[in-house]
Amino acid sequence: MTSKKYKKVAVGGTFDKFHDGHRKLLSTAFEIGDKVEIGVTSDAFGGLKGDIDSCKIRMSNLKSFFPDESNFVVVPLEDPYGTTIYDEDFDAIVVSEETEPTAIKINEIRSSKGMNPLDIVVVSFVLAYDGNPISSTRIRRGEINRSGIFISSEK
Repeated sequence: MTSKKYKKVAVGGTFDKFHDGHRKLLSTAFEIGDKVEIGVTSDAFGGLKGDIDSCKIRMSNLKSFFPDESNFVVVPLEDPYGTTIYDEDFDAIVVSEETEPTAIKINEIRSSKGMNPLDIVVVSFVLAYDGNPISSTRIRRGEINRSGIFISSEK
């Protein structure tokens, strides 16, 4: 078995209405990391986004989407940075275009503490049928399904 590029990779998000964009983000983390820590926004932190499933449900759903993977842990996130600003073992962080600024801030915090910066791996958005990114918000609104396909408003 070939070794992965990184020993420990971080990835985080709300992961509500798990969709193809989430799948791409997490698949990238699994492809490059020996170990993957998935941070899921807590109810208090994630609740800032509106009506979302509970953290417990979102964490449970995540675990069921990757039944063949055993090299990961799912942890709650109470802030945008999680354990990445305390744990020196991380080598990289996988982010979307939208969350890249948070990864840059994480590296600033790590540097101020004398920690090595993380390699930032940016995953491009997965686009819906209309060329706009798939998002949990759009799925909640009923605009698209989890694969980015238009949902007809006609009954």
